[in-house]
Amino acid sequence: MALFWLSDEAWAAIEPHLPKNQPGARRVDDRRVISGILHVLKVGCRWCDCPADYGPSTTIYNRFNRWSHRGFWLKLLDALVDTGAVTKSTAIDSTYVKAQRAAFGAKGRSSQAIGRSRGGWTTKVHALTDVIGRPYALMLTPGNVSDIKAAPALLERAGHMRYLLGDKGYDADRLRRSLRDAGAVPVIPGRRNRKRIIRYDKDRYRGRHLIENAFCRLKDFRRVATRYDKLAANFLSGVALATALAFWL
Repeated sequence: MALFWLSDEAWAAIEPHLPKNQPGARRVDDRRVISGILHVLKVGCRWCDCPADYGPSTTIYNRFNRWSHRGFWLKLLDALVDTGAVTKSTAIDSTYVKAQRAAFGAKGRSSQAIGRSRGGWTTKVHALTDVIGRPYALMLTPGNVSDIKAAPALLERAGHMRYLLGDKGYDADRLRRSLRDAGAVPVIPGRRNRKRIIRYDKDRYRGRHLIENAFCRLKDFRRVATRYDKLAANFLSGVALATALAFWL
């Protein structure tokens, strides 16, 4: 099996953001452990099957789990995004992820972003992408939550933008008004049942395919394409780490 190792360039971008002066014993080599975490995300194996080249599998999982609880992986993505996101034109969309049997069993399933949809038990990954299609904000909901219901919370993290690209699932008068009040132009086609025709920039709307491409790229990571994590926080951390590697490193 081909092993994954962080490049010198990627490590140089990550290292300044690692936790410093932590109590306890000296940490095992961070670069080796994070490479092991990324390997598991890429190939989709169980944590206990992580190759010994990365160190003990318990160390790999514990580092991922503990830093996930501290929100470190999300903060790492935010730090990388802050250095280069271009949000003049932002796209919003979501994708379904099938929850496998291993994803069940956590206490309070309703709070773990798993819900029954047409595809069975699923989790929805919502994302915002910048002008060249790089995800810079992520959010999870159960699979039966509509896009328009999740949009306001996600858009709070969008910052300043001039255009928002979205499909018909985001066609709502309230959302359009809030965007215009914030100085942004909605590039969202209207639903078929609208009595009034919605005019939008069709040329700019063609760029919405970039967010679809981003989801396809993220699902090359097998533990993103299929959910095995019981905890929503851990699954979101995995998506954030895959996003950081695929688009920002």
